[in-house]
Amino acid sequence: MVTQEQRKRQLAREKFLRQQQRRTAARRKARMRNSVIASVLGVVVIGSVALYTTGALKDDDKTNASSETTPSAAATSKAPDPCEKAAAGKVKTATWKKEPAITIDKSAKYTMKLATTCGDIDIALKTSAAPHTVNSFNFLAGKGYFDHTKCHRLTTSGIYVLQCGDPTGSGSGSPGYTIPDENLKDKSLKDNIYPAGTIAMANTGQAHTGGSQFFLVYQDSQLPPSYTPFGTVSEAGMKVLKKIAAAGESTGAGDGAPNATVVINKATVTKS
Repeated sequence: MVTQEQRKRQLAREKFLRQQQRRTAARRKARMRNSVIASVLGVVVIGSVALYTTGALKDDDKTNASSETTPSAAATSKAPDPCEKAAAGKVKTATWKKEPAITIDKSAKYTMKLATTCGDIDIALKTSAAPHTVNSFNFLAGKGYFDHTKCHRLTTSGIYVLQCGDPTGSGSGSPGYTIPDENLKDKSLKDNIYPAGTIAMANTGQAHTGGSQFFLVYQDSQLPPSYTPFGTVSEAGMKVLKKIAAAGESTGAGDGAPNATVVINKATVTKS
């Protein structure tokens, strides 16, 4: 004989079991619903990727490529590489213990041509104002030191430069010697601005530490007058630089390797 108290307990237990069953069924339905949602999202993502790779979002890419690169834009999109395949050849690894003796004619005009994968960059060199620098470039170019080397750094925020001249591509390479700073009072350097079209020496931040690395200014950049300006890029060369800059850099932070594959196939210095 079941007492009234026992009956109450039995009814309570049955009610608890029914609640547990309803909760289990609800969780099962929720899992199925979430699974369906996840599947739909997966289809949407895959569809978006397919649209991107087939060129359906080309207009957005054009907008990003033609505007100045910002951290957010660079992080989410990458402009097409505007440059050609590099010429066959190996980078030279030779170094020298001391600066080469000056053999150039300081009163003559010299030009440098950087035949790059992105186009030719012609530069009028400031021989009389920066004889040590021009002489060093004449020497290194004659040794094939710059041939097949990558321009390893593009800065698109704060300053606007393409940096080249390091055979290691790491930013720490050098020819084994340094040259003195020159022409730091050049008339073109007004209000601590290196104007677009300037080619100048990179250094460690200390005096007379220039080696082989140099930077090409594609837009007016504010810098202290501590970097030897030794040439001016031609109008056609500036178009090449702007094309490289438009492709942006790899980090999305405004300072990194250029997205464009910029390789100096050959560098030549010519007396004119």
